[in-house]
Amino acid sequence: MNAHKTNLVAGKWLKAVRVRLGLSTRDVQEMSKKIAALKQNQEFYLSHNWITDIEMDKFVPGMFKLYSVSVLYHRRFSEVASKFGLQIGDFNRDSASIGLPRTHLLNGRAEEVESENVAVPVEFKAGFRFEKTNLLARVVEKWDEVPVGLLQHLDLRKSMYGYVGLEDFTLFPIIRPGSLVQIDASQRKVSNVKWKNEYERPIYFTELRDGYVCSWCEVDRGQLLVIPHPYAQLQVRRFDYPSQAEIVGRVTGVTMRIVGERKAERRDASREK
Repeated sequence: MNAHKTNLVAGKWLKAVRVRLGLSTRDVQEMSKKIAALKQNQEFYLSHNWITDIEMDKFVPGMFKLYSVSVLYHRRFSEVASKFGLQIGDFNRDSASIGLPRTHLLNGRAEEVESENVAVPVEFKAGFRFEKTNLLARVVEKWDEVPVGLLQHLDLRKSMYGYVGLEDFTLFPIIRPGSLVQIDASQRKVSNVKWKNEYERPIYFTELRDGYVCSWCEVDRGQLLVIPHPYAQLQVRRFDYPSQAEIVGRVTGVTMRIVGERKAERRDASREK
């Protein structure tokens, strides 16, 4: 569908909604004045002529006027925007497709993502039940996004999320670059519990002055030691604690590809030479 046809469909749809609500173009104009006054921004104002023109598909409205239309017509902003070709629902998909080199938090707080999708590398078929054992080949359709509500068994709604940058090999191969990690923000102190092997050793997501890191940690005489996996061949880093490093939480879950990324494979090959 080209832009002209999209606008035409949107214009007719907006007019139908307005008429169904029993509003004239003058009514909408007067009500939009209240929004513009409240926001102290005339961009939210919808004139009679503007409403008429948009219903006749003469142009695409800007975000402020789309907001006013959404409020006045009692429609979701994403729904109105989609009528003009802007699919807000693609935001997480598009964002996840852009691999960032640095490790960073996703959305910051759990309450901000409760109603959103979290980009993880699987999409489950309808009818899949986490309680039942099954073959992944039968329940996984494709690498995509999974609604947070679908992953409640992992308690994701009460957790934070971290993305391990494509250039962050700190815990490779236990946690590969590009992984999505689940973080329990209530566990912000380095555990003294003894561990038997590297898989039992607690992993922490830590905020540094210049970014984030996902690693093993130890506290030594007022310093936080960021410890990499031996295979990564990286140096242990020391930071004054907590002035230079702050533990965001303990990593309690991870979603990652088990097939090596190209950078990792090239890195492995260089080591073998």
